[in-house]
Amino acid sequence: MKKPELLIPAKGPEEFNTAINFGADAVYVGYETMGLRSGARNFKEEELKEAVALAHKNNKKVYVTANIIAHNRDLREAEDYFRRMKEIRPDALLIADPGMFLLAKEICPETELHISTQANNTNYKTVLFWTSLGAKRVVTARELSLDEIKEIRENIPSDTEIESFVHGSMCISYSGRCLLSNYFTGRDANHGECTHPCRWRYAVAEETRPGQFLPVEENERGTFIFNSKDLCMIGHIPELVKAGIDSFKVEGRMKTALYVAVTARTYRKAIDDYFESPEKYEANLPWYLSEIGKCTTRDFCTGFYFGRPDESAYVYSGSTYFQEYVYLGTVEDTDSRGRALFHQKNKFSVGDRVEIMKPDGNDIEVSVKSLYSEERGEVESAPHPKELIAAEFSTAPEKGDLIRIKQK
Repeated sequence: MKKPELLIPAKGPEEFNTAINFGADAVYVGYETMGLRSGARNFKEEELKEAVALAHKNNKKVYVTANIIAHNRDLREAEDYFRRMKEIRPDALLIADPGMFLLAKEICPETELHISTQANNTNYKTVLFWTSLGAKRVVTARELSLDEIKEIRENIPSDTEIESFVHGSMCISYSGRCLLSNYFTGRDANHGECTHPCRWRYAVAEETRPGQFLPVEENERGTFIFNSKDLCMIGHIPELVKAGIDSFKVEGRMKTALYVAVTARTYRKAIDDYFESPEKYEANLPWYLSEIGKCTTRDFCTGFYFGRPDESAYVYSGSTYFQEYVYLGTVEDTDSRGRALFHQKNKFSVGDRVEIMKPDGNDIEVSVKSLYSEERGEVESAPHPKELIAAEFSTAPEKGDLIRIKQK
């Protein structure tokens, strides 16, 4: 069996470097325009060039999104976009719209084209259609079961790749083509501007009683009727591999470096363990299941992979995430005294017990012995996000290690 690629998201250079360091085979990113996450930081031109160079130096790949559903007004800008991609030379472009596909193929004929889940790829004839036009890879719709993906694999050329989401947020609309955001706020999800109205609270009103709202309830579990659980397939690596999926994709181009590190490291170990020995994978399953929740997340489900989701796949009690651990920062360097230098993300103080998260799967609990601010000198706490901090720990971390603290 072919070992699947592990594909991790990154909203910016920090998350990109984390993905490379913590086990990704490939990273997908957005440029300044043409992607479906305009709210993400995304990459500027020089940053993207540096990311591609870093990835190739480490034998990794970079895929860039161009998966908006384009209008006429977008096409001139799209031409300029693809000319820039021709210079930057990512390993693939991720596309949903046929017009965008034709432009990319014309301007970047040397670059692989991958078909986004936004294109509603639900059957092998659709995959064959895109393959006939020159697509190298197709991302399956989230609405497919493992049996359906296996049937697609059996009916397409062996060199056509299948990419499928294995982890992350689930959209309540078919393959992500949601109109709720556009309707309520004028921000088009298919242009990357989704305001996530599926997470809002809803009520019912009777037409002769304007202003009198009746809560939408189901067995008194709440009113968040569109709020799906997150997808998590860490406990089903063997089934995913046997279905013939070439690339395991993690959702989350809006997420932090902690999310990137946790998902990349956990799926990396699970995949490698399974290919070393199915027994080793089974033995380590409790660790995967424990570790995968140590970042911002909702309750988990298996999506459509084992049949249509029932009422248990939704969260009725609220729209908030669980956050077991808080991200403090990634070690950028160490100074002459062995202190870790990093731009701090959340508050922590001298005396706190924190955790050094290493790419190899080891975690070291340490105490904070002292803190030094570039602007304020020696301090007792670091409450200001993005401040450059020199932190002395009871055990010194290494460059690239991630620092996190468990919620009290």
